[in-house]
Amino acid sequence: MDLNRQKRTARILLVGIILVASAVLYWADPVRRITTDVLDLVPNDERQPELVLVRSLAGEQRAKVALFAVEAAGSPEHRQSAANAFLDALKKSDAFTEVVFLQDTAGRDALGQALFNQRFNLLLPGWLAAHRRNFELLKPKESWPEWLATQATHELLVYLSQPEAIAFQDILPKDPLLLVPKLVESVKGLDTPAAGSGGPLLIWALLSQPPLQERGQKPVFDAVAEALRVAQTIEPNTHIRWTSLARFAAASRQRIEGELSTLNIASILAVLAVAAACLRNLWKAIHLAPVILGSVLFAWTVTMVSFPHVHVLVFVVGSLLTGVAIDYGFYLYLQPPAFAGEPYLSKAGRLLRPLLASALTAILGFSLLLFSDLPLIRQLGIFVSAGLFGALTFALLWFAQVNTPYMETRAFARIRPKPGVSYQRSARTLLICGAAIALIGPWFLNWHDDIRELEIPAQGLQDEAREVRALFGDRDDKAVYLTHGTTVQAARESLDKFLTWHNQSYPNQAITSAAQVLPSASAWAYVPIARTELSDFPVAFRKTLTAEGFEADSFEPFYKAWDNWISTPLPSYQAMASSLTENMHGPLSMIFSISPAGCWFVSVAQHTADRDPPAELSTASSNQLENLNRLFSRYRTSALHLSALGLGLVGLSVFLLYGFKHGIRIFAVPLGACLFTFGLMGLTGQTLNLFHLLGAFLGVCLSHNYSIFSAENEVRHEEPPPSIRLSAFCTAASFGVLTLSHIPVVSALGATVSLIVLSALAIVELKTLAGPTPLPETRSTPTDNA
Repeated sequence: MDLNRQKRTARILLVGIILVASAVLYWADPVRRITTDVLDLVPNDERQPELVLVRSLAGEQRAKVALFAVEAAGSPEHRQSAANAFLDALKKSDAFTEVVFLQDTAGRDALGQALFNQRFNLLLPGWLAAHRRNFELLKPKESWPEWLATQATHELLVYLSQPEAIAFQDILPKDPLLLVPKLVESVKGLDTPAAGSGGPLLIWALLSQPPLQERGQKPVFDAVAEALRVAQTIEPNTHIRWTSLARFAAASRQRIEGELSTLNIASILAVLAVAAACLRNLWKAIHLAPVILGSVLFAWTVTMVSFPHVHVLVFVVGSLLTGVAIDYGFYLYLQPPAFAGEPYLSKAGRLLRPLLASALTAILGFSLLLFSDLPLIRQLGIFVSAGLFGALTFALLWFAQVNTPYMETRAFARIRPKPGVSYQRSARTLLICGAAIALIGPWFLNWHDDIRELEIPAQGLQDEAREVRALFGDRDDKAVYLTHGTTVQAARESLDKFLTWHNQSYPNQAITSAAQVLPSASAWAYVPIARTELSDFPVAFRKTLTAEGFEADSFEPFYKAWDNWISTPLPSYQAMASSLTENMHGPLSMIFSISPAGCWFVSVAQHTADRDPPAELSTASSNQLENLNRLFSRYRTSALHLSALGLGLVGLSVFLLYGFKHGIRIFAVPLGACLFTFGLMGLTGQTLNLFHLLGAFLGVCLSHNYSIFSAENEVRHEEPPPSIRLSAFCTAASFGVLTLSHIPVVSALGATVSLIVLSALAIVELKTLAGPTPLPETRSTPTDNA
């Protein structure tokens, strides 16, 4: 092909690719679709029910809660006025749907009234079922109604002798069966403390928008700032402490986005610095920049088109492409021509097999990550695969329109042992020591996944949140469980099974459940039978009460309510439960939920959650951290299987391209580097996680390039090309920048890949030195001006 035509064609293709990719990326609106939500790393169709529950709670109602502690100077009245002003301002804001003082008892009073009005449907079935079981067990001589009347009278007498009876003396004529007093006693563990005298005034609020999205963050912060300003007009010394998931999400997004730009810029500068230090002509090194930028553009475009939402960690880790994409530029730019005046197409054709082998085998390995259950790994697979393909495409096209696509490196980048000087013994000793570490060290590895390592720690916010939650009664010595089901009946049945398991697993440890207000399925099924069997109960009860000295007419409201209940048709179980939730507002709405998607109940135990209920109980600890840690540990196992399969395919492709003899020598380099890195980490006591494993996969796929190009030169009895060194140094520099990340998993990934890449380079160099005699220095080809 004519040189001018070649340049023109290459430039047209480059411009076309850039314009199309830029247009698609603009249309994809990446700013709106990039997420920092840790829960977006969890699949929506996660198979374990308890994790679905945790995700739905964290993403919906419970995640919208904001807790405020308002403190002001002055008298109690003055403090209350400032807090009232703060609360009223929050109520006026569209950012909140509900705002209440914890000391305001209106919500609890309304729920108590609703419970009392429905006590015969809600509480009586369980009371009847429990006494019926005792009756059948004892088999007394009296009839069932007479025995029940005697027991009810005895329980009332015992209760009246206790001090707490004074608080309920007004309702006992309507509730001599003690349905409501016993319920109040049983649910004390679910109560939320109010502010004490002189302490901060506590406010509970519910956000109107999801806190993990932008629309659920800035409007909230603006509303809080305005409410504080209003309060300070009444009392200037008013200040607040508050916590909300929106604060953590916004801080995390801000830190990660800042780190994203910093790391990418630092990575590009580090790579260009290595290139500039090793290349003779600094200005000609600029030809490597379009390869990097084109690779990143292609990766961003394909990734944004492939997924509706992309986690920002993908782009933080994606800064690695600056060190990887430059490889193909090095292999094309630093390879001397085979003869003077060799055309570019001839040179590119000569290098095409190792270029395609290194690129396509890596792409094949990364493509397998698309089969991972974890969205982040799938997104990384697409990002890196597209970036590698883009890097190869841009490198081939860019140097096709450069006048002289060759540049010589500086002397120190090509330095080799002088002929006649043997380094065999030292090189072989180092290889043997490395092999020993690779074989022994991995057995000492310790693995642990922690979801907190996916975010930048916000210590100030965490400390403030801990203080505020302590004021609201959250303690480390309590365990909170969530029991769920597709229907209310299913959830209630699961709760009975869970409580049985809990009482067996934690004997003498109290547990309180919100669902105690609902009858069990068996108790509800007994109600129609009880209505018939207990037709004589009011008469028998009146008789036993009179015999114990009570006035006959003092419990007339109860008899009327009983007769009304008997004559009124029973509601459906679902309708009865749903009507109860209509009276649950504020913090009370967080202990009991019914929706078309299912329902859940909260149970609070007076102990720490050191074990999980069996899966068949449909109950999970609300400790989302531990749940997600186990989830990521399971995905680490899945990623290990995918990585092993991917590396197997990479090795197979190398064997097919180079034959078994050469293939095994090529593949041994990245595999040995990976085992050496893990061995080194094992012997130094490092704790590894999912991202160390992902880094190992990245490192092996990338470092096998060095082995391929080294093998190509070895076949021609030439020394390894200097492009291998520069490629390894640039990749190590790119990933080395990631080790500076404040996100622990990103730092772990960067350190792992850097070690593997440098280890692979060391193996390539040591293999050359360990040969029988040093290779002669390669003739360098003079370069022309570009």
